Amino acid sequence: MKPVQIAKNIYDVGVNDWNIRDFHGYSTWLGTSYNAFLIIDKKIALIDTVKSDFTEQLIDNVSEIIDPKKIDYVISNHTEMDHSGGLVRLMHLIGEDKPVYCSKMGKKNLPLHYGPKLNYQPVEEGYRLKLGDRTLTFLETRMVHWPDSMFSYLIEDIILFSSDGFGQHYAGFEKFDDVVGDEIMWHAKKYFANILLLYAPLILKLIEKVKELGLEFNMICPDHGIIWRRNPGKIIEAYARWSRQETENKALVVYDTMWHSTERMAEAIASGIASESVRVRPMHLRKWHRSDIMTEVLDAKAIVVGSPTLNNGLFPTVSDFLTYMKGLKPKNRIGAAFGSYGWSGEAVKLIREQLNDMKFDLIEPDIRLQYVPDRSGLESCFRFGKQIGKSINESSFV
Repeated sequence: MKPVQIAKNIYDVGVNDWNIRDFHGYSTWLGTSYNAFLIIDKKIALIDTVKSDFTEQLIDNVSEIIDPKKIDYVISNHTEMDHSGGLVRLMHLIGEDKPVYCSKMGKKNLPLHYGPKLNYQPVEEGYRLKLGDRTLTFLETRMVHWPDSMFSYLIEDIILFSSDGFGQHYAGFEKFDDVVGDEIMWHAKKYFANILLLYAPLILKLIEKVKELGLEFNMICPDHGIIWRRNPGKIIEAYARWSRQETENKALVVYDTMWHSTERMAEAIASGIASESVRVRPMHLRKWHRSDIMTEVLDAKAIVVGSPTLNNGLFPTVSDFLTYMKGLKPKNRIGAAFGSYGWSGEAVKLIREQLNDMKFDLIEPDIRLQYVPDRSGLESCFRFGKQIGKSINESSFV
């Protein structure tokens, strides 16, 4: 990908990773990008690098604009290797004595990745780095989503370089929100649901801090995906809504099945939920990737989980999903458990325990059926779904 000028003397010199399909267990079916930003002034600054495999592409992109050796400062907003992987190679090229500005935690973490040789310079929040006519300042964003994370803000241009905040795993030649269109919001939602939901309380505090500081944004430039320039406030408003865990009258029936018995139960339950005028989607765990299911979880009021019993326990995909969802800490949800079994039938109880640990408001009693559900069994599943649908409509959850 060629460099893209995003403002006068400011360039995205990052790269597209078209072929990555898994990012820490997150399905990246449209690839991703590793954005890096070059600011040309009396002093030249590069904000972030790229994943190590793409370092030469980064250097080539910078070379189309300036001799990379003219870079004076490197800013490391985040230690994670998809943004710092090119750091050592770059610094070897431009001069290892040149400063690498980072957060205080970045000063601790970067040497643990790349050794102590580089000239790491930790900055306090609010520190101002003069480039000439332009000034960078820094905002600590600890645990959004690593302890070392920070944002960089170009004061005169009112541009925020937001590291992993406000990003999306999306590779494309379209670099801006007004070019790619509203479809990008789904990718932003998926990114939040699978990476940042755990840190929702901290994100709300960060948004409040930004309001208190009176910061405005002409442009928000994340390290993954497109740049927000048409209406940067749109993604901030979405982050506030997602962080408050606001839900809709919507249910998910998430399940796996061995001989279609649990599947038949899932479809009957979903039908019962729909009969109460609630949007519902059955999601088979071997047909849907867990990160796409988690995207739907973000605004669903009820999560109904079903599993057959296998070896006195949960079906592996169900166990995997519950562990994954639990780690992301969705709150204020209705939960319910169901499943078929042959002779022991522990799976439903195990699901219930997991949902209870997540502090979901559980529907009682659970429903489990032995072997193949008959008409009576499916009718009981339908009634179970209606009970869930009524609970959704009557719920005080936002």
